[in-house]
Amino acid sequence: MLQYHNGIVKEEIRMRGHVDPQASMFTYFSPETRVPAQHPLRSIKAKADAVLGSMSGEFDRLYADSGRPSIPPERLLKASLLIALYSVRSDRVFCEMLDYNILFRWFLDMNLEQSGLDQSNFSRLRERLVKTDLACRFFDAVVSEARKRGLLSDEHFTVDGTLIEAWASQKSFQRKDGTTPPPSDDDPSNPSVNFRKEKRSNKTHESKTDRESRLWRKSNNTAAILSHRGVHASA
Repeated sequence: MLQYHNGIVKEEIRMRGHVDPQASMFTYFSPETRVPAQHPLRSIKAKADAVLGSMSGEFDRLYADSGRPSIPPERLLKASLLIALYSVRSDRVFCEMLDYNILFRWFLDMNLEQSGLDQSNFSRLRERLVKTDLACRFFDAVVSEARKRGLLSDEHFTVDGTLIEAWASQKSFQRKDGTTPPPSDDDPSNPSVNFRKEKRSNKTHESKTDRESRLWRKSNNTAAILSHRGVHASA
């Protein structure tokens, strides 16, 4: 590497750096220090926290006054916001990413030593919120704030018919009436099923792990897979 000093060109000599496979036993830093000051999530986090703060009393009424503390509903709603912003394909994948994604942990006010989330936490929260409009009000308020700040675009866009593969196996695509073909092995917990010569369609079958997914194919020459289909749209 060449350096210029007082009009004189000098060559800087550097020795090779080496990777140290021995990790440090103790590391002290806050996720806050790793998020750039101009990161777009900073303004989103501030607005989301403000909206959730105004709804705190209503969250209190959803839970009992005693018992084992639950995961804060504010944290799970903010996690759902991250899932939407970063197009995470499922709750399960998000929970896996949360174990190593410092940005996500910072957004959810979690330090590096806290345990992550489990996908069942999201299921239980949705069961609590299904009888109220709290989740809709939260997301509506976030979008409203984004619109006020000019963060939304009215540029024309088009969504094609791309298939997004679902986080579900073909084995989960079972008859809606609850009947199943006889197993093809002796595994009592997760038996394999022979689907040969069985007519399966979205009218008669559904995935037991992702009920919103459907069996689609891109063309007659490709295999049908459980997936989510994009809709042609414009704005």
